[in-house]
Amino acid sequence: MSLNKLLLLATFCLFSLFAVAQNTTGISGVIKDNNGPVAGVSVTLKNTNRGALTNEKGVFELTNVKPGEYVLVVSSIGYISQQKNITVQAGRSETLNLELKAASNDIQQVTVVGKTKSQEVRETGFAVNAIETKKFANTTADLNQVLSRSAGVRIREQGGLGSNFNFSINGLSGKAVKYFIDGVPLELMGTAMSLNNIPVNLAERLEVYKGVVPVQLGADAMGGAVNIITNQKTSNYLDFSHSYGSFNTNRTALTAQYGDKKTGLIFKANGFYNYSNNNYLMKGVEILEGGTRNGKQITDLSGASFVTTDIERFHDNYRSGMGQAEVGLINKSWADAIFISGAYTKANQDLQTGFDQKTVYGAVTRKSDALSGSIRYKKDNLFTKGLSLSLFGSVSKDTYITADTLLRQYYWDGSWTEKGSAEMGGIKQLSHIIRPRKFIRANTGYIINEQHSISINYTLDNLKNETYNELLTDRDYMPGRLNKQILGLAYQQEFLDKRLTNTWFVKNYNLGLGRNKYVGNVLTQLDTSFNNIGYGVASRFKINEKIGVKLSAERAYRLQEAEEMFGDGLNVQPNPDLVPESSDNVNAGAFASLNNGSHHFFIEAAGFYRNAKNFIYLVPDVRSGALKNENKSSVRVTGFEVDARYNYQDLLALSANVTYQNAINTTKFGSTESNVPEATYLNQIPNQPWLFGNADLSIGKNDLLGKNTRLQFNWFTQYVHWFYLTWENYGNTNGKSNIPTQFIHNAALTYSLENGKYNITAECRNLGDMLAYDNFKLQKPGRSFSIKFRYFIK
Repeated sequence: MSLNKLLLLATFCLFSLFAVAQNTTGISGVIKDNNGPVAGVSVTLKNTNRGALTNEKGVFELTNVKPGEYVLVVSSIGYISQQKNITVQAGRSETLNLELKAASNDIQQVTVVGKTKSQEVRETGFAVNAIETKKFANTTADLNQVLSRSAGVRIREQGGLGSNFNFSINGLSGKAVKYFIDGVPLELMGTAMSLNNIPVNLAERLEVYKGVVPVQLGADAMGGAVNIITNQKTSNYLDFSHSYGSFNTNRTALTAQYGDKKTGLIFKANGFYNYSNNNYLMKGVEILEGGTRNGKQITDLSGASFVTTDIERFHDNYRSGMGQAEVGLINKSWADAIFISGAYTKANQDLQTGFDQKTVYGAVTRKSDALSGSIRYKKDNLFTKGLSLSLFGSVSKDTYITADTLLRQYYWDGSWTEKGSAEMGGIKQLSHIIRPRKFIRANTGYIINEQHSISINYTLDNLKNETYNELLTDRDYMPGRLNKQILGLAYQQEFLDKRLTNTWFVKNYNLGLGRNKYVGNVLTQLDTSFNNIGYGVASRFKINEKIGVKLSAERAYRLQEAEEMFGDGLNVQPNPDLVPESSDNVNAGAFASLNNGSHHFFIEAAGFYRNAKNFIYLVPDVRSGALKNENKSSVRVTGFEVDARYNYQDLLALSANVTYQNAINTTKFGSTESNVPEATYLNQIPNQPWLFGNADLSIGKNDLLGKNTRLQFNWFTQYVHWFYLTWENYGNTNGKSNIPTQFIHNAALTYSLENGKYNITAECRNLGDMLAYDNFKLQKPGRSFSIKFRYFIK
């Protein structure tokens, strides 16, 4: 069935459910604590399916409430739940203001009372995972490690701290997945600001959109998107942590906020510092024994031979840091919020391997730094009630320097021989990449009435690229530019007391591209453009307050990224011939929740379909020995996932998920002139797992070791079924290269004092010291230990 027919069918089915009743009565109010308004508070009418969440001003509103006697339940994680009797009279709206009191051990509690913001996000029409990071705050996890526990998500790292990684959502990966922080592209802050660098303390919630992405993010995210939500509350707080672990790994994080209620002035500061030697043990690698040696140099290979051994990595130090300061005003007549900020990120990295571990480097290094400045503005009820506007503008400059200046061939024991080319192949280089960038995003929305609203998004992303080798007298600067413009329009409907929601949207994708390409031996400037329309729908129907179904579908486009077009100056070669990719994405699923006293259950199951054209895929480049992005004509991904969670008070939490995905090459003929099917036709896409799952257990007890204390134990298990490293039709059955099944266990024990003010965690990853590898079979660290101290006040 074509996507157009599917959308028409969805329209017919959903609109057949419309039955709307009007009533002018309602309940509204403001929820506060001792620091001011509280966002994300659940306000429900007991024994009904009516409820709402407070916004950032603490305001809630329940409309079309029938006259009668009700019990209003107000609840939020970290606060004592309240109930209040209220009478709704015909033709009148009731107003109610309440102040919440903090519950003890609020940092550690994981009990879901009412509906959290994450639960609300999960119950939208979009296929989305929403992850509260509070329960991970005392662990040493970065955001990658938290996200890897989510259904449908697979993260394949190439090594230890700071290594490159491949992020996959439902089988689509690489640049098809976009990353945001509070709706702003993460890459604006530089290379060091990546998911495997950001400590979990900097995020309050993570949202993972699968396939279909909301218009307000303003992105060409064909495969999905990750949106990092930071603390949006106006209360003062300080969160500082430091961890130390195996391989001399140090990680420090700070996030703080101070505001003055009278003036509305707010100061924010965020930062982190990461360092590791990454000198973990490599198992079963080859080194050279014998030969004539002068220190580490092998001057004569006569009599030398390869032997297999276990040996530590020797050239993989990594250091990164980020600092950001922000100042702004809130709650003014002309602005709900206006902030200006500046950020600086920096990373220094030793390179140990190429794209596989047979290629060993001993002196290649990479440095990067980025400077950015931004301004953001938000105003609700601008000029008229229901009209909102948010603006964001940023300028940034990202710089990379890759040094490969020795004519050597290194081996795993640190020894080396002379050769006629640099370590990475070719000539010596001190390669510079300079990428200045300008970014503008505007979102406006208008609430027409209680059932209908519209929103418009415009994004402009302008990037310039300059690449050159400092060691060449006649430098070839290889300039380039990418100019993206995305315009989106969304129309949202809510019917049947908000049990049915539909979001219809259309996006216009525009790309202006300039790059250099060798035509023969002549360097030629090419300028091209791309313009096309995408569209889709996201719908949800709640059968009752506990059970719902949802459907989302989209024709999406994904425009090329700078690294794909111009290379990364390291392992990824440029490819000026890349074209945009497109995909038809469909998600269908159902969810159910059950609260029985202190027992809370939630389960969600979904199926997905992706049909990608001109699929951009990272493959080894035989000629250069590095990696290169290429277009594969057609790739189809189908699969399903199941996610289940259980909570008992703040004592016990269990979660488990499983994902199956089948990504196959549906390109039958490699070119229009060929009538011979490709050898890899209907093969699974290599180097991608197809069956994996996670399980998480958390047990904690308050006041076990003293008043206002908590002791908590966490166990996390990850399973990945074996998968082929190369195309399955290449080579004989016994000689095919694959990545074997992996079953990794991790554990952590946390002790908290003074209601979570002081926290200490001992953690062990890969308890069984199993061989762990995934991306191109590069080994990851074995068993490791760490300890983390965290100080939190508000």
